[in-house]
Amino acid sequence: MACSRGAASPDAHTQRRLFAASGGYCQNPECSRELFIEYDKKHIHVAEMAHVFAANDYGPRADPALSAEERGAYENLILLCSLCHTKIDKAPEVYSDRVVLGWKRTHAEKLRSLFGITVFAKRADARAAIEGPLRENRYIFREYGPHIEDAKNPESGAAERWKRKMLEKIIPNNLRVLAQVDANKHLLIEGEIDTVEKFRQHVDDLQARHLDGYREGASQFPPEMDELLKG
Repeated sequence: MACSRGAASPDAHTQRRLFAASGGYCQNPECSRELFIEYDKKHIHVAEMAHVFAANDYGPRADPALSAEERGAYENLILLCSLCHTKIDKAPEVYSDRVVLGWKRTHAEKLRSLFGITVFAKRADARAAIEGPLRENRYIFREYGPHIEDAKNPESGAAERWKRKMLEKIIPNNLRVLAQVDANKHLLIEGEIDTVEKFRQHVDDLQARHLDGYREGASQFPPEMDELLKG
């Protein structure tokens, strides 16, 4: 997925930021393709990192004034499906830098729609909206987390698999849950606000560790989240 363009190629940290910001979907707000797909027990992706301003002086939307480092920076990159990447580079006169940068700015709102972020009148409905991603995260942790037997064997690939699932599933799911809960704060009862804040700090710690490279341990998932908005 990374391009081989020296300093104009995004580093690992920038790639992780792009993955997290995408939420697993093409960052063209008019496209809803999932970038990471599980098919027949195989994990494949159709994600491509595209430069807004070209990586060289002659590509689509080229800006010779930019340094190689600026061309490989997060601000000059967008994560797209292969079709949308092809479109913007084949027709740069249509997909100008202003258009493509606008896609990044509006993608957060698109995610809200894709994730079904809704304001509910009943606690049970709000709970149902967060149950799915919480359940998926519990399953992933149980089956692939760093505590499993395979994680002790560096040749098993378990560590790499866990890291991928953290970036592609757990962190986006956490952000989805947090956005849904924040939209329904009016339904929280006494004590649940503190639970949400504990969860928020847990999400922040995970992102710092897995996206920003901090080696400090992350705070634990608050078990009270399993009861949030119930009853």
